[in-house]
Amino acid sequence: MRHGKKINHLGRTASHRKAMLANMATSLIKHKRITTTLAKAKALRQYVEPLITKSKNDTTHSRRTVFSYLQDKEAVTILFREISEKVATRPGGYTRIIKLENRLGDNAEMAFIELVDYNEVYKKDGVATERKTTRRRGGKKKSAGEATVATSDAAEEVKAETQEEPAAEEAVIEQGAANVEEAARETEETPKEEDKKED
Repeated sequence: MRHGKKINHLGRTASHRKAMLANMATSLIKHKRITTTLAKAKALRQYVEPLITKSKNDTTHSRRTVFSYLQDKEAVTILFREISEKVATRPGGYTRIIKLENRLGDNAEMAFIELVDYNEVYKKDGVATERKTTRRRGGKKKSAGEATVATSDAAEEVKAETQEEPAAEEAVIEQGAANVEEAARETEETPKEEDKKED
């Protein structure tokens, strides 16, 4: 039973797990995509995403904090110079996990984990699509006068649309009736012409 198990220990001691995740995070930052088991990929996602968020604020303190996790100067430099600029507009969700076929030796579930903004396949015309956040934000409050003007304008637009619709429908009906009459005339004329030819 789980019983409140929040961290997957991955069958390792705390020091071994910490070192392994730091190495995997460094590899992900340098190569932008790595292949590993599904369990390790999920653990790595929880480990590396807070570090990427921390890199958006480029201060000495945040650099030192990230270095205490990664223990790699080159990875910290890449993270703060390149990756933080690419993910500046993204509010989280910097990585993507895609499942692969099971490993042949032990049938372990495999996956690759990648940085979302570095995948060229999912971009449109080489530029990543920017998602709009769906947060509710308190904007400027409209005064009572502006609100009533806006509602009255909206009501007038709805009235105009409802008045235009019947007129448009009548025009379509008249056009259809005219087409039917023309078709009837043509069918009446064709037998008469055939009769004339027979005479």
